[in-house]
Amino acid sequence: MGHILKMEPVFKEMIWGGHKLHDVYGYEIPSNHTGECWAISAHKNGDCTIANGEFKGETLSNLFKDHRELFGNVKGDQFPLLVKIIDAKNDLSVQVHPDDAYAKEHENSLGKTECWYVLQADEGTKMVMGHHAKTKEEFVKAIQNDDYDNLLNAFEIKQGDFFYIPSGTLHAICSGSLIYEAQQSSDITYRVYDYHRKGVDGKERQLHVKQSIDVTNVPANIDQNKKFAKTDLENGTKTRYVDSEFFKVDRYVLNGKNTIMNDAPFQMVSVTEGNGIMEGTSVKKGDHFVICSDQKETVFDGTMELMITTL
Repeated sequence: MGHILKMEPVFKEMIWGGHKLHDVYGYEIPSNHTGECWAISAHKNGDCTIANGEFKGETLSNLFKDHRELFGNVKGDQFPLLVKIIDAKNDLSVQVHPDDAYAKEHENSLGKTECWYVLQADEGTKMVMGHHAKTKEEFVKAIQNDDYDNLLNAFEIKQGDFFYIPSGTLHAICSGSLIYEAQQSSDITYRVYDYHRKGVDGKERQLHVKQSIDVTNVPANIDQNKKFAKTDLENGTKTRYVDSEFFKVDRYVLNGKNTIMNDAPFQMVSVTEGNGIMEGTSVKKGDHFVICSDQKETVFDGTMELMITTL
């Protein structure tokens, strides 16, 4: 038997957060303004604790540091990926993330490429991805003129949509969204616009306009792959949403017994719907696990939906 690590999530209160993380997943959240569940994270700003087994009580970052063999001996000085569930009761800021080179130089951090799977969306919910400026000058002028209505590429979303957000992509999750997010392990966000709303201190939140102009791709590439490879399993289906240099993301819809092979350094598993048995242990919606490299195959039995992110 290999190691399957159950995670204790870390929760973040946000000005735009709500209470769906409690309502939908039953989590004990700190308040009705909880925006983020850091479900699988070894980042210093939200380091998950292991909830089971011989490493119970250890942080994921320490285990990664001390037992790299459990993670396929991957290179690097930090656990490379991070999985969140995001509850946007209100709009998030319009923001952009740097690539690895800019983040290393200016923030001593990894960059942030991410992706979103829409778990729920209220009727008419939108998101922002990309912009309509053709040149950097046009982009800067729109920011200076507060002309975000014309600048931003906004559109409606629905449950089951998937979006890949490379670094340098201007974006915003909007109110009414519940999102599964897989990303590089980075907490660097440059806000370019925040609707002039004020925080609890009565002041507008800090913007990062210069950095946003530095790193935003102009013109924007807003074409998205909408054709995803679907594979039939013994009792269910697997959909591959992205296979990039940063991560691979698959969604499994399981109806009965299935064996899922592990040929990656590790698998980050989130149960997004349903319940069942994983290697003889009960699992349910809202549970999150790291399947280590010494667990070469995992048997699931039940009716459930999984998101699995790997390198």
